[in-house]
Amino acid sequence: MITIKKRLSSSQIIILGFAGAILFGSILLTLPFSTRDGHGALFSDALFTATSAVCVTGLVVQDTATYWSTFGQAVIIALIQIGGMGVVTVAIAISSFSGKQISLKQRSTMQEAISAHKVGGIVRLTGFIIKMTIIFELLGAVIMAPTFCKEFGVLKGIWYAVFHSISAFCNAGFDLMGVKTPYSSLAYFVDNPVINFVIMSLIIIGGIGFMTWDDIKVNKHHVRKYRMQSKVILITTVLLISLPALYFFLFEFGDKPMGERIWSSLFQSVTPRTAGFNTADLTQISETGTAITIMLMLIGGSPGSTAGGMKTTTLAVLFSTAISVFRRREHTHFFGRRVNDDTIRNAATILMMYVILFLTGGFLISHIESLPLLTCLYETASAIGTVGLTLGITPNLGIASQIILIVLMYIGRVGGLTLIFSALSGNQGNTARLPQEKITVG
Repeated sequence: MITIKKRLSSSQIIILGFAGAILFGSILLTLPFSTRDGHGALFSDALFTATSAVCVTGLVVQDTATYWSTFGQAVIIALIQIGGMGVVTVAIAISSFSGKQISLKQRSTMQEAISAHKVGGIVRLTGFIIKMTIIFELLGAVIMAPTFCKEFGVLKGIWYAVFHSISAFCNAGFDLMGVKTPYSSLAYFVDNPVINFVIMSLIIIGGIGFMTWDDIKVNKHHVRKYRMQSKVILITTVLLISLPALYFFLFEFGDKPMGERIWSSLFQSVTPRTAGFNTADLTQISETGTAITIMLMLIGGSPGSTAGGMKTTTLAVLFSTAISVFRRREHTHFFGRRVNDDTIRNAATILMMYVILFLTGGFLISHIESLPLLTCLYETASAIGTVGLTLGITPNLGIASQIILIVLMYIGRVGGLTLIFSALSGNQGNTARLPQEKITVG
């Protein structure tokens, strides 16, 4: 008998790794002691929750604080940690710490998983990612612990501090505040500077990307020495926080006291990319504010980070390409460096995929559930951007609509291009050049 052994590509390993983590988490959440009532969750609820956790989204069909037991919450935060750091990163870290030799294939897969530019030094970079993740999450928990302990008692306060620190750093948006706040999430702490500052800082640090951390570590304050990608990420991130914050301050939260108004504006500009916490009643934001939030959710964080979305670099490349066209320049460039054509094509493809999936999902859910289209588009943007913000319709959706959101969350986390490359990994590109003919656009 002839045995045919097919080697999995890096893309296939990544998507199967996330799928395996989701399935394992779903099984754990169906166990009797995972829920407070001792009956265990329905598999559909467990699957949705596990997908949301591994894909660091934050959309839920059952309240995390009141439905899940401490064990269930521990499973959720473990899935968030695995999903945030990346299944491949966690697996290679475990292998490395156990003394096993990391193969070239594993290094190549890790390179793709964290969007590293080269295979060399990937094991060192993995150790750096693990170390910095632990430091930031521990520091966030320590700073928030006194506030939570004052509200909930020592043991519960410490657990809440750890849970929310991991959830914020991994850009997940899961919270344990459902029974404490008037509308959900961190609204009870809307004017608390400590909670606001720590949560926003963790979201931003987790969302700028592991390679950007490495650049900052190596070159410190010498910004000119940073890689072009790091400069683009940092500048785009600052703009995507400051400009929406200015809008929210001027037009959305004018009725709040000044301190609360400032914190709410900053928080509402940070959290859609792609954390999912909220300190304001999202149903009271205008349609313009809702549309801006949808755009921020679709953009998301940066490559190789704990965040999802199209990525800040995709937006920057497309914007710079448009400027080059306006100025009749042949090439797109940043900081004296040219962007290759493959990157531009990938950026355009990613934009098209996200827009199609976001719109299609919203149209389907609106038709199935007979709900307003804008509300449904908000949920689908939140799902494919792995954000977790909601206008409150997710818990009441039917199975078909939940499946749509599960698919969008999964695609949003593993990446649309990763799925396509995985499906077409066996196909060789056609190198023949066809005759050229012009087509008019615009």
